[in-house]
Amino acid sequence: MIDTHTHLYSEDFDADRAEVIQRALDAGVTEFYLPAINSTTHQKMLSLEAEYPQVKAMIGIHPCEVKPETWEQELQIVEEYLKQRAFPAIGEIGIDLYWDKSTLDIQVKAFEKQIDWAIDYDIPIVIHGRDSFDEVFEVLDRKKHTKLRGIFHCFGGSLEQAKRTVELGFMLGIGGVVTFKNGKIDQYLSQIPIENIVLETDAPYLAPVPNRGKRNESAYLSFIAGKLVDIYGISYEEVDRITTQNAKRIFEPSSAKV
Repeated sequence: MIDTHTHLYSEDFDADRAEVIQRALDAGVTEFYLPAINSTTHQKMLSLEAEYPQVKAMIGIHPCEVKPETWEQELQIVEEYLKQRAFPAIGEIGIDLYWDKSTLDIQVKAFEKQIDWAIDYDIPIVIHGRDSFDEVFEVLDRKKHTKLRGIFHCFGGSLEQAKRTVELGFMLGIGGVVTFKNGKIDQYLSQIPIENIVLETDAPYLAPVPNRGKRNESAYLSFIAGKLVDIYGISYEEVDRITTQNAKRIFEPSSAKV
């Protein structure tokens, strides 16, 4: 299995990070993709990538970190990193209207600029879109391009929004919410082909049942995969194989074709 979205560099793991990673490996997780937040977390994330061959770092600026006084400087830092080395994706990027609606204009500008870089470098994006489906879709429609692809992280929208996401060439990032009684996406997810699904934890956030409310970790990906077994009526091994292949198709297209 591949955890396509985990904040392993978070201070929540400072006391036992090595054990957390080992538990995930023991649970069958083979790769961990780390989304960037802002420049204060880049070095910790990149150091973790250097220490563990299974860890892959993205680069980007989280929409909640798009602030009037710093966003342009943060974008410059991202651009410099992209010039220096290869990354598997730009993320997590997008629009968040849950915490701050006043920055919508600059969030859109930062989102569009990072999409442009993803197209230029031919790499996927990982989208954060909390309370902002319409706004995210407007940007994706404007930026439509054959190279534009990626994952809609922590997907929690409606069936119609799920179908539109897939039509735009994006995978649905499915995490702990699918195990929640009020998560709702479990009620329609079977109508979306599993070939459009990737697994994620968003650790340390959104731990799946039976650990809801506790610190999340990548080993809990097994609970999410187990829920997909129920939803799609296929074996755990098939869920593992298909979602892993889906993630590779996004992050490592050359290897996925072999």
